[in-house]
Amino acid sequence: MTIMARIGIIGLGNWGTTLAYIWCRDGHNVLGWTVENDVYESMMITKENKKYLPGFIIPELEVTMEISDITEECEILVLALPSSIILEVFEGLIHHIRPSHLIIDLAKGLADGDGSIMISNVIEERLRENGKSNSVVVMTGPTIAPEVAKGVLSTALVACHDRSVAERVSDRLSTDSLILKPTEDPIGAELWGAYKNTVALACGIVDGLRDNIGGDNLKAALVVSGYSEGIRLLEKMGANPTTAFGPAGIGDLYVTATSPRSRNRTLGQMLGEGKSLEQALDEMHMVAEGVRATQMFSKKSLELGHYSPFLFALDNLLEGRIEVEKAVRMMVEAYNDIGE
Repeated sequence: MTIMARIGIIGLGNWGTTLAYIWCRDGHNVLGWTVENDVYESMMITKENKKYLPGFIIPELEVTMEISDITEECEILVLALPSSIILEVFEGLIHHIRPSHLIIDLAKGLADGDGSIMISNVIEERLRENGKSNSVVVMTGPTIAPEVAKGVLSTALVACHDRSVAERVSDRLSTDSLILKPTEDPIGAELWGAYKNTVALACGIVDGLRDNIGGDNLKAALVVSGYSEGIRLLEKMGANPTTAFGPAGIGDLYVTATSPRSRNRTLGQMLGEGKSLEQALDEMHMVAEGVRATQMFSKKSLELGHYSPFLFALDNLLEGRIEVEKAVRMMVEAYNDIGE
């Protein structure tokens, strides 16, 4: 029998709202925090997040714009924020954290200002600096939010250095449609959760080139090239090699690279159609993490002295240094380069 939890979701974007929806339906008590007035008003008046998850009414969800409400009333704190702002928000949260709080980090990747450590590592360091020892769990996997909200059977990893903590989270927060699998490799889970967005960008570019050189053959070649490069680089960064073959690795990469609902694939398609990066980003109101991931993994690869031709070609395209077709050819040829 599932024990009901009091869950605080910090950030009511697409994924945060989806989790609020399915956990409310599963009987948990959920409180959501947002800094966006339009989201707050939409939830308070209509019980629907019309901006990020239209079509799903959540009458059980309570909403606040005061972050201390979350720490006062909840036992599980879910950080459902973009990687670019999560640490800034966490700084305002940390002094309210009690020993009983469990922290679940949904943002993945390397921290701004220090390409050597991951976001979850920084959260753990900030906790220690403040005399706290709360467990931090990384949650990631092939979870396109609208499908999870509709009840499509989905899997994700919950990763913690203490496997028993990951197992408790899996037991408590899995639902009939969202199956959480425990693992003790938070490094690999977080790195793959971020890296897959670079491959999704590249596959989206191919979709944007369908009237030219694009096609499914090319997309398959880019998946192989990007995935192979990721296995080598992420293992060098500390990921367990087996994580590449699970939900956080090939599973998340596949769905993010192919789903029409994927934000990163959509952004790539806009680039393939000839739009500039600035134009494409202006047309999206949801964050696509692939640009930041490409920049930070490219930087880290250089710091390690590791050759990553797929990433370097994609980064050069995003920076406007090479044209789309040249970048695609370089990314395809990268597989031969890294295999030598």
